[in-house]
Amino acid sequence: MTRDNSFPRPEHYGDLSVPAFGYELMRNQLLPELLGEECASILYWAGRKIARQYPLDSEEQIAAFFAQAGWGKLELTEKKKSKISFECHSPLIESRIKDHPRSAVFSLEAGFIAEQMQRQLGCIAETYTEIRTGRNKKVVFLVKWDAKDPVLSNPGIEKNS
Repeated sequence: MTRDNSFPRPEHYGDLSVPAFGYELMRNQLLPELLGEECASILYWAGRKIARQYPLDSEEQIAAFFAQAGWGKLELTEKKKSKISFECHSPLIESRIKDHPRSAVFSLEAGFIAEQMQRQLGCIAETYTEIRTGRNKKVVFLVKWDAKDPVLSNPGIEKNS
């Protein structure tokens, strides 16, 4: 899958950065206001859409994308037959959890991971989040899949067994 040239290209932005206040203002004030009660689910599906626009081939590439997007340091913590866990942390994540312990949402990132893993595994994948509010504030992403539930290349046509 090739990326449309109208999408932002990470290599064009290099080490440029924006103030975290502006990013958090958009994420924690504007988006919830615009999206209302459906904010978390819309962000999850938006994350999946972004993943389709930026297809990656490994967990390492997903972690690199997270770093480049300013989403935090993503680390693989556990990998089993039908699930994989990642932890994500950064000063921004810690601040978001500290300042908004009940309303911090990481569904954009969860959707992104779900779609990337689904693409890499070839079967339907979903990501669940767990926010850790203890001393080491971070978010845990748990990806689950069933190898018996393959992704169909053309949703209108079922694969033969």
